[in-house]
Amino acid sequence: MSSIKRMGMVLIVAVLFIALAAPLFANGTKDSSAAKSEKIFIPMISKGFQHQFWQTVMKGAKDAAAKYNVEMTFEGPPTEADIQPQVQMLVNAMAKNPSAICLAALDTNSVMDQLNEAVRRHIPIIGFDSGVPNAPKGAIYATAATNSYVAAGLAAQKMFPVIKDKIVAATASNPVTIVDFNQDATSQSVTDRGKGFRDMMIKLIETEANRSASDIKVVGNPAYIASDSPTKGSAIILDMQVPASPKDTDATNTAQAILNRVSSDNIVGIFCSNEGTARAVLTSSNDGSSLPTEYPGLVVIGFDAGKAQKAAVRSKYFFGAITQDPYMIGYDAMEMAYKAVKGEPVSDMDTGAKFYDSTNMDDADMVDLLYD
Repeated sequence: MSSIKRMGMVLIVAVLFIALAAPLFANGTKDSSAAKSEKIFIPMISKGFQHQFWQTVMKGAKDAAAKYNVEMTFEGPPTEADIQPQVQMLVNAMAKNPSAICLAALDTNSVMDQLNEAVRRHIPIIGFDSGVPNAPKGAIYATAATNSYVAAGLAAQKMFPVIKDKIVAATASNPVTIVDFNQDATSQSVTDRGKGFRDMMIKLIETEANRSASDIKVVGNPAYIASDSPTKGSAIILDMQVPASPKDTDATNTAQAILNRVSSDNIVGIFCSNEGTARAVLTSSNDGSSLPTEYPGLVVIGFDAGKAQKAAVRSKYFFGAITQDPYMIGYDAMEMAYKAVKGEPVSDMDTGAKFYDSTNMDDADMVDLLYD
């Protein structure tokens, strides 16, 4: 082969090499389309947007997303009664080919098709807050949430000593009533709280007030009456209340009806199992200011925080409240979603809960948990 032909072959090979290698070495990195394809996208779909709780969850998630360079979105339906809008949000998120999804389901049955699709497409789902109970096997990799059952039990432990004497003195002719006020009978976190308060209160009545199950009667919404709940007593009534819907107007109507019965039913305590029910009681009592004057001796314990509820606790209109750590719920959920995408093992995380009242709500270890 002549030197001219050999030189021509070398030039052709060099041109081909440059053409093939250029996309890989432009600007010293892979081309922009390849880099873009590696971007991790994780949508986060909450149960609502109307409570300050969800805003704090979002803040935690955003901080975790920034740490791990994750592209994220955060959305939720207008209220926790809007199941179908949440389903559509999940459908839309699935259509964007997410790397993973963080989900707090309002109703697992309503999103069953999407959960099965996620399993088929190997899209990790991380539950948060109430999580996704009864999901298909393999759909939920882990959940970041408060142990709601235990947290509500803490509320019962704090309320009981204050009303113990009235429980001890209760008779069939002069009964006492304790109201367990729950936003709905479908959300796992809410139902766990209602049942946790119920069970701990029954335990304390039996062990600390020396009353028997035959003295206790659990009444109200059937979803909150277990097969082994005492239902024959007439001295101590545990009234499991649920409004017609989780909407604020229905919750407020139920709260007003409860307050109207304080005197006639000798209601000594009310446990509000979330921010919505606590706000309903506040709305029905002039932001709580009428509680000590119109319902003296009534012990109200809330759940979560928010400006109105914190003000009621600070003013001692509410005896206190249970706070979760919504920031860590969001942060841990997003962090676990990222790790699941990377193939790292993840497991359920209890993000914790504490009781706060007017005496400790300004303590250093409590302030960060009391979101507005």
